[in-house]
Amino acid sequence: MSRRLPRLFLVTNEDVLGRTDYAEITRSAVTAGGRDCLLQLRAHGLKGGRFWELASQLRQMTWEAGASLWVNDRVDVALATRADGVQLGARSMSPAQARALLGRTCSVGCSVHSAKEAAAALDAGADVAVLGNVYATASHPERQPLGLAALREAAGCGRPIVAIGGITAERVIEVLEAGAWGVAVLSGVWQARDAGKAVRAYVAALEEAGGCAGVRGLDAGG
Repeated sequence: MSRRLPRLFLVTNEDVLGRTDYAEITRSAVTAGGRDCLLQLRAHGLKGGRFWELASQLRQMTWEAGASLWVNDRVDVALATRADGVQLGARSMSPAQARALLGRTCSVGCSVHSAKEAAAALDAGADVAVLGNVYATASHPERQPLGLAALREAAGCGRPIVAIGGITAERVIEVLEAGAWGVAVLSGVWQARDAGKAVRAYVAALEEAGGCAGVRGLDAGG
């Protein structure tokens, strides 16, 4: 892993990227988060040149803010834009395949839905497993929440687990107490009236929870 893993993942979606003011919103968010956050470019509807163009723009934005940039699935775009990491899904290449292409300078994350999947992804070479959905979430109303028990089970491996799904700033402490390294958020930031203010609330909650037993001693840096 090329740099310390941030505790706050800001995951984009088509809703925010489709707005005319998306650049202003994302800049406000990553500026507020700085080195404490990473911006994860997830845009399933974008293809080819437009995806690369957007990734390049966000790469420059995150550099200026001191934040990290991760790209969903597209290892080629991650390499071309010198992104800090890639996030793989169930239909993506394996962590081992991504690592062979990226080397050790780029982080590899995997989206998982159980403790078993988390352990398998980490054993296969992923640096972090993003587990969800922990709580009920409007983005996937058909999915039953996994709950904190599943998060505790996944975190029992002693390696970085990031929780996603319905996580508000008020829930950060209980999520980290359950063993998560950090949290990934979508609507909690992008649907807020002020994205920068929302990010600062998450960062403050993470700082407050940072000394809890669930995260002490976990080495997620590199």
